[in-house]
Amino acid sequence: MPEWLGLLVLTAATCGLVLLLAVLRHRRGTGKDDPSETPDVIEYLTMMLGVVYAIVLGLAIAGVWEARGEAGQYARQEAQALHEMDQRAAVFPAEVREDIRGRIRDYVGHVVDVEWPHMADQGELTDRGDRLLGDLRTAVIAREPQTVREVESYQGLLDQAALVDEARAGRGDSAEGTLPGLVWFGLITGAVVAVGMVFFLQIQRSARELILAGLFSALLAFLLFLVWHFDAPYAHGLADADEVFTAYFPAADPTG
Repeated sequence: MPEWLGLLVLTAATCGLVLLLAVLRHRRGTGKDDPSETPDVIEYLTMMLGVVYAIVLGLAIAGVWEARGEAGQYARQEAQALHEMDQRAAVFPAEVREDIRGRIRDYVGHVVDVEWPHMADQGELTDRGDRLLGDLRTAVIAREPQTVREVESYQGLLDQAALVDEARAGRGDSAEGTLPGLVWFGLITGAVVAVGMVFFLQIQRSARELILAGLFSALLAFLLFLVWHFDAPYAHGLADADEVFTAYFPAADPTG
């Protein structure tokens, strides 16, 4: 199911459930409930509850959005460093140059075709990717520079290889969800309590109140979906981020 359709179904189901509960509660009521008799302290506590939950939800959205940006930056840094290695290898003899570039292509092809889907599904990198990167670094270190140009490019290759390793480690750390289970428990519980307060404050069946209750519950459902969507950036928020690799290495594009 497409994520936009899942969001639409979730929002509509949440809104419909709240409206249904409101109507059923009104029909089964005794007729003695009077919203004007709600104590001021309850209204104050409800307001404070909403403010606190809004702050927590806002911090959660900001946190997952920041993690999404970092995840995209790791992928761009890794692809750019690999491209720079590919260019710097041009000063070496043909045999060495082709060996380094071939290992770069093998690594990029594995990342795009195998590791990226695995990372999105399992939240971790692959052992083969680690081995391919290790082979690439070994191939770079094994070549002793012979000329001044090779010496200059050799140090650059080492630096870029270190950047690839660092970016790969960051990409692996970002593959897992950002928010721990306890935070998710708090967000979902807070949403349930916030919607429950609508009934505690004796919502009536007027069109205005029902519309506001439905919109409020739909907004909460949308915001929680937004947090979930960005919580695993490579699985949802950055599903096409492997394009940064295929932009530098078109041969690794499985569609192309």
